[in-house]
Amino acid sequence: MIALSPIILFFLIYVGGSILLNDFYALPISIAFLASTLYAIFLYCRRDKLEDRINVFLKGAGQSNIMYMVLIFIMAGAFANLAKSMGSIDAIANLTLAYLPTSMILPGCFLAASIISMGIGTSVGTIAALAPLAAGVAAQTGGNTALFIGCVVGGAFFGDNLSFISDTTIVATRSLGITMMDKFKANFRIALPAAIITIIIYIFVGSNIETSQDFKSPNFLLVLPYLVVLLTSIFRVNVILVLAIGIVLSIAIALGYGHTPMPDILGAMNGGIMNMGELIVVSMLAGGLIELVRKDGGVDILMKAIRSRVHNRCGAELSMSLMVMLADFCTANNTIAILITGNLSKEISDEYNVPAPHTASLLGIWSCVAQSIIPYGAQLLLAAGMVSISPVKIIPYLFYPFVLAIVTLFFTFFLSKAKKPKQEIAK
Repeated sequence: MIALSPIILFFLIYVGGSILLNDFYALPISIAFLASTLYAIFLYCRRDKLEDRINVFLKGAGQSNIMYMVLIFIMAGAFANLAKSMGSIDAIANLTLAYLPTSMILPGCFLAASIISMGIGTSVGTIAALAPLAAGVAAQTGGNTALFIGCVVGGAFFGDNLSFISDTTIVATRSLGITMMDKFKANFRIALPAAIITIIIYIFVGSNIETSQDFKSPNFLLVLPYLVVLLTSIFRVNVILVLAIGIVLSIAIALGYGHTPMPDILGAMNGGIMNMGELIVVSMLAGGLIELVRKDGGVDILMKAIRSRVHNRCGAELSMSLMVMLADFCTANNTIAILITGNLSKEISDEYNVPAPHTASLLGIWSCVAQSIIPYGAQLLLAAGMVSISPVKIIPYLFYPFVLAIVTLFFTFFLSKAKKPKQEIAK
């Protein structure tokens, strides 16, 4: 069990420190990972040479999957921030809301948040863009602000969960060794029914809403970069090439249509890359830490514990879902939760014949569900802070995450074909 102590120490430092400081974002998660990593490196120095321990860490931190994710993070940050700076987010919001009847404003807000989040790959950025708009419409109609904000937050998580450039998608697909499209198809068949049910709920709830809010006619040219990224991803174009196309197209539009100076364009791209800095550092620290734990036998201990309680595919899916949710509750970061549990989930899915795309989908879904309902998560804190209400008031109106959880459990219990573990098939 000593082999698991670095992970336990990480949770104690991060969760305990956050509780003592009464703020889950006062203690940087990178510091908790750094302290745990140093502890793991020195844990068995009496048995191993220090240089050997460091090399194990470097092997894990620099593995090809981690470096591939780092490159995608850099390009995704540059593209998303450039597109945001040239007004593409406002264009998508207007495109979604300009042609809707007032009684469809709630479903429209959900749809706008979904499209924007799918395009820019971040729920936080979507909430920052749309929360003020949703609060303004709520004030104008005398509606419940928490209801409108909950609508935006739910849509943001729907799009973030499916986006081809979302960090959660990148981590999940690289951890399981599958393509973005494989994960999208597995995810979509679960998320779409949940989204349709949610939209029906919003249609019913918002049927009496009336507003004179005048949404500007959308500029279709500004939507084009997101549309190209989405379509090229659907046709299985490599994600690096997809992002490169999106960046080049955004630069061309910013220069030609927006008459934006090149220094401003480069500054926007650099700002997006810098925004990914902590995620890049944490990804490398997490990869090295998990490799140390694996070498010391910690992963084998977890696998034995899971094997003793899991006997079929359904149980395997539930165990992976619970693991990623617990990791998210402790870290308040769905990307980090997938990083922590991704490799172990791959081993479980291989052993119990759970298709890798479905496993990646489960990790994305349950980490998003957990992240959306914790009042100390970045998304709810941001949304609540922007409209001056308590995060707790928003949670009852997060229809989409709750519906998604129910639909996913239905798939797990009733639609997943139970298969015997591989070792039983061999016998």
